[in-house]
Amino acid sequence: MPVESGSSAAARQAKQKRKSHSLSIRRTNSTEQDRSGLQRDMLEGQDSKLPLSLRSNLLDLFSQIEREFENLYIENLELRREIETLNDRLAAEGQTFEGADLAKGALKTKASHSTSQLSQKLKTTYKASTSKPRSNSCHARVGGSRNFSVTSWELWGGDSWIVSSFKATTSRAVCQLVREYVGHRDGIWDLSVTRTQPVVLGTASADHTAMLWSIETGKCLLKYTGHQGSVNSIKFHPTEQMALTASGDQTAHIWRYMVQLPTPQPVADMSQQTPCEDDVDFSDKDEADGEVEGPNDCPSVRVATTTLRSHQGVVIAADWLVGGKQVVTASWDRAANLYDVETSELVHSLTGHDQELTHCCTHPTQRLVVTSSRDTTFRLWDFRDPSIHSVNVFQGHTEPVTSAVFTVGDNVVSGSDDRTVKVWDLKNMRSPIATIRTDSAVNRISVSVNQKIIALPHDNRQVRLFDMSGVRLARLPRSNRQGHRRMVCCSAWCEDNTSCNLFTCGFDRQAIGWNINIPALLQEK
Repeated sequence: MPVESGSSAAARQAKQKRKSHSLSIRRTNSTEQDRSGLQRDMLEGQDSKLPLSLRSNLLDLFSQIEREFENLYIENLELRREIETLNDRLAAEGQTFEGADLAKGALKTKASHSTSQLSQKLKTTYKASTSKPRSNSCHARVGGSRNFSVTSWELWGGDSWIVSSFKATTSRAVCQLVREYVGHRDGIWDLSVTRTQPVVLGTASADHTAMLWSIETGKCLLKYTGHQGSVNSIKFHPTEQMALTASGDQTAHIWRYMVQLPTPQPVADMSQQTPCEDDVDFSDKDEADGEVEGPNDCPSVRVATTTLRSHQGVVIAADWLVGGKQVVTASWDRAANLYDVETSELVHSLTGHDQELTHCCTHPTQRLVVTSSRDTTFRLWDFRDPSIHSVNVFQGHTEPVTSAVFTVGDNVVSGSDDRTVKVWDLKNMRSPIATIRTDSAVNRISVSVNQKIIALPHDNRQVRLFDMSGVRLARLPRSNRQGHRRMVCCSAWCEDNTSCNLFTCGFDRQAIGWNINIPALLQEK
């Protein structure tokens, strides 16, 4: 019988210490013994110049090393499960785990900052684009999607690889992609749903057009071509068939439309293609980088009923005040203007922001307006009393506020490039009542009327759903076969529609209609 060497004894002592570790690991001793015996038999059958005792001791040592590595691997799996459980708890509380690899924290912060700056530059260039001839050189200057869609735009998901490895548990039955609306030749900035019959979807694009779509069939019903620049916003009149669009040509247009809905087609169940939380991304190979042929048979409107021209810069957004007799526009000239629809006269110029405006929104039932700005603030303008026009300034973000929208009650929800969304109470403006922290810049958000679910479109191509208290409810599916492949610019709810109750659009030149099972979503919460 071979004598135990000193190194073998030390290895066995290390093994005994490891057994007393607080994290116990179940070991399959019988399997290891069988394997050790098999290896020993194979060793004895081989020619070697080493003495048999030494060979036996070496085999014992290598077996112990192998077992230690196996145990470390099992412990590593257990720790990963614990991290996933912790992340699920944080996600349920509306937080996000940002550092799966702490050694890469500094690199991630630097990359995130650079991609955020690039995102803002590209968005700024696009929204200011005009009707200059689109030669190759000009296309690069104004941010033509054909030149940088494969290169620069890939950076939007640059830091999402860390967070995407931590999955939520939303089932595919809760979030389903129903229909894609494809026909624009450039990115889509904004979308909205009509408030009157017939109910149609409207989109505003950097290709200088706005389109109306059949929600049920995905067919383009009408195209508006009256603008000479990027169309940055579209909103519909509360009671009449009129649309309001804002453009980079420094104007806002009001135009009438008449559409006839086509016969609905059967809806294909696209939810069976990929699970709701599938993050497989092959966006570099998708067909959106090529030329998309627009709907040639779509009728068009070329002349506006009313043109609003008072701004000295890009008109970035516009909306109807309650009743539809007045509209408000927001511009890069740092002012928001209030117009009379019938006379097209300027009623008030709302000044006070220190930098360019990014968005404006009106209250659904009261004469209230909220404007957002790159100066990291948003302002509440009160026109309920004709003799007094008060203004309140909301401070709380550290980067440009990309949008601020009203809820049916007394709340305002604001989103920012600082990757946060804040919920505010109009009766107490000093601090937000809830803060949602995300992993990417937030664009134009929307809040559902009935259940007050916030839809967050992100620069990193994700769309997430939260409740008003900041709890994350779901993330919409995105993969190589469905979902957005570029920055998601805007979201819009339409809870009364049975097939699609949420719409999103982005710079992959498509709008998407989703069916969100809201009762199941709230039940899972």
